[in-house]
Amino acid sequence: MATIKERKTKEGKPKYQVRIRRKGYPVQVATFARLTEAKRWARQTEVAIEEGRHFKISAAKKHTLADMIDRYIKQFQPPQAKKSHLYWWKNRIGCYLLADITPALIAEGRDELLITLTNKSKQRSPSTVVRYIASLSHVFTIGIKEYGWLQTSPIANISKPKEPPGRVRFLSDEERKRLLIACQKSDSPYLYLVVILAISTGMRKSEIMTLTWPQVDLFKKQIILEKTKNKSHRVIPLARLPLELLKQHLQQKKVTTNLLFPGKHLSRSIDLRKPWLKALNAAGVQNFKFHDLRHTAASYMAMSGSSLTEIGILLGHKRLDVTKRYTHLTEKHLSKAVEKMNEVIFG
Repeated sequence: MATIKERKTKEGKPKYQVRIRRKGYPVQVATFARLTEAKRWARQTEVAIEEGRHFKISAAKKHTLADMIDRYIKQFQPPQAKKSHLYWWKNRIGCYLLADITPALIAEGRDELLITLTNKSKQRSPSTVVRYIASLSHVFTIGIKEYGWLQTSPIANISKPKEPPGRVRFLSDEERKRLLIACQKSDSPYLYLVVILAISTGMRKSEIMTLTWPQVDLFKKQIILEKTKNKSHRVIPLARLPLELLKQHLQQKKVTTNLLFPGKHLSRSIDLRKPWLKALNAAGVQNFKFHDLRHTAASYMAMSGSSLTEIGILLGHKRLDVTKRYTHLTEKHLSKAVEKMNEVIFG
């Protein structure tokens, strides 16, 4: 029930203090210069309490976006890339109360990300800006579901920059032969095996370079990936060539480290950037990145008749739309499969 008391300011002007008491809820107090404003607030607050909205709104007026980002980072310990996204938002609009964060404010940040340069004087791609928005969106989701600081997310109504189609560059048969020969001739004793693993398994560079021997099961012919980019457990089958190369590599294992590819400091993986670029140059392979070996593996699987589901499982894709970039490569096999099925049914 709300009570309104008239009081006087130091200048002798009237002011109206509203006090709302409701069993099971803390007392709500507010002061207004006009009686009509006091009555309106009392009426709206009582309705909000009855509907369970008032205290969520109050929390949004007590906490800033910076408060929510700090709590989120402390709780979830996100990867460094996601942290950098959140720190950008914190520096940009962290001082605002959550109640004052509007879709327009987020949209201004989105547009700023698109037009401003990074610390390395590079322009962000639409895909990168989408990831900045996604990082902040998850903070708001947690703020709603777990912290109870908000009712809705202002990001829900934000349009995201249109992302270009995923780049699919893979090695032709001739390029693959030349590149593997160049890797075999490399001064690096690791490069050939690393490239073979990338092509035959589709593993990411970071997954290969951080491999340890306990992850490799030569008897079961598989590699176990526990900590992947998508935080999912993944089993990687080993075919004949990579399996034989790993067996040979095991004989040269450094006793003091479990890393498959240690550098001078045995606790760290070796840096293969220079040998890799040298091999590309020697093989005459242009416009090609190490990550394209992952596309190469997926493309070879698609052309060999693997389904998109199988490709997605091997590569650890969480979303089918990521794997769909290889659809055109599966069409020929799909056509043959349909033809074979029709022959069996209709003769």
